[in-house]
Amino acid sequence: MSFTDAVRTCLTAKYATFSGRARRAEYWWFSVLYVIATVVIAGTSLAIEVPLLNLLLLPFIVPMLTVSVRRLHDTGKSGRRMFIALIPVVGPIIYLVGMALDSTPGTNQYGPSPKIVAHPVV
Repeated sequence: MSFTDAVRTCLTAKYATFSGRARRAEYWWFSVLYVIATVVIAGTSLAIEVPLLNLLLLPFIVPMLTVSVRRLHDTGKSGRRMFIALIPVVGPIIYLVGMALDSTPGTNQYGPSPKIVAHPVV
């Protein structure tokens, strides 16, 4: 999945879709966009207040949450596992390692593998 495909998927087709699965590329490319948007919005004016920054990033928050849940589903974990990132120091590390894991092969309780759907074996 390319950068543009991941952004298009997250911002349009699956904007608020928590069900299903998301490949690593979809998650990481959208995370790159989220970081770039944060840097650009915050960098345009150093006088920007934090509440205003959050308001400008609001359109990206829902798809970031949904792609994170779908990524956890792809590894066979519940979306509630995202809350592990709230544990100080080790939580974010465990969360990022979980996002970097390879997907569960085949179908799991959250649906078919997006790798198989994207690249069917002929």
